[in-house]
Amino acid sequence: MAADITGVRKRNLYDPASGKPFRLSRSRLDLFLNCPRCFYLDRRLGVDRPRGPPFTLNLAVDELLKREFDNYRRESKPHPIMTEYGVDAVPYADKRLDEWRQNFKGVTYHHLATNLIITGAVDDLWINPSREILVVDYKATSKDGAVTLDAAWQIAYKRQMEIYQWLLRHNDLTVSSTGYFLYCNGRKDRDGFDGRLEFRLTLIPYEGDDAWIEQTVVAAHECLNSADLPGAASSCDFCSYRDAAHYVEMNTPGQRSLI
Repeated sequence: MAADITGVRKRNLYDPASGKPFRLSRSRLDLFLNCPRCFYLDRRLGVDRPRGPPFTLNLAVDELLKREFDNYRRESKPHPIMTEYGVDAVPYADKRLDEWRQNFKGVTYHHLATNLIITGAVDDLWINPSREILVVDYKATSKDGAVTLDAAWQIAYKRQMEIYQWLLRHNDLTVSSTGYFLYCNGRKDRDGFDGRLEFRLTLIPYEGDDAWIEQTVVAAHECLNSADLPGAASSCDFCSYRDAAHYVEMNTPGQRSLI
């Protein structure tokens, strides 16, 4: 990623004067909903939010699940988790699936009204006897008690599912409003590790509603075209930290010369 010594990114920036389509991932669309200021700093001005470490264990679970479901996909047979939860479907076979799963490629849709290309990389797709596509997203965690979608922060998961459904519909697929989260919950009730981590699998259905996406894409486009930096979301910890740090630096004797 190209950046100068100040850490400002020089690539993948939105230019209001450019007539070229601009790619906007579903995660960046979610960033806009979380904080327009952070979104503008990122996509327009080249200042990313600080990134945490990669969740390599989660990535390993994702990769192994994809291989496992691909075995059933080749045979057009239901995976045991589908049978266990009474889901009448099989893994969906499509030559585009490998590309749809790849970050920086994914499922794409060129939104002509804004000239934005919205993208999102799916984990899996199933198909039912009515020839409806079911979007499936893998999640890995380790917690006591039942796994649910009830936490406030899981709104991001729900929006993720709805964007995938929206993207696939714009790729001329018939997509069910019912999607599934396949949760892998790491067990902590074992006597020891023994070089192995075991999971309980839970399949959680979710009824998606993509009605919010069109207006959000338009609003994100308007934000990118603005000449002014948007205000921060009141709930944004990143902006709160940045503003507090700047205030302390500017009001601490002897520190202004360091800025």
